[in-house]
Amino acid sequence: MVLKLITIDLLIPCCSSLKEKRYVLNGLKTKLRRRFNVSVSEVDFQDKWQRCKLAVATVGADRSIVDSGCDKALKLIENDGRVQVLDYCEEIR
Repeated sequence: MVLKLITIDLLIPCCSSLKEKRYVLNGLKTKLRRRFNVSVSEVDFQDKWQRCKLAVATVGADRSIVDSGCDKALKLIENDGRVQVLDYCEEIR
């Protein structure tokens, strides 16, 4: 069994309120869950309206499949025009 966790530090420059941030993040999290079958959660900066730290996790029997799914999820986030990836960290267990 392989577990991969990616922690992604995001900037959301288009937001001017927590409501806007929630709208952007809910859409992004839903897209990630549906498309890549990953778990997604906001883990830091809940009170900042232009910052977010997302945790994306997946578990599988084969490391290549787990890596592929997480890498595609990260690429989707990087290509989303509403957010900017400031930093990310990957952990594999």
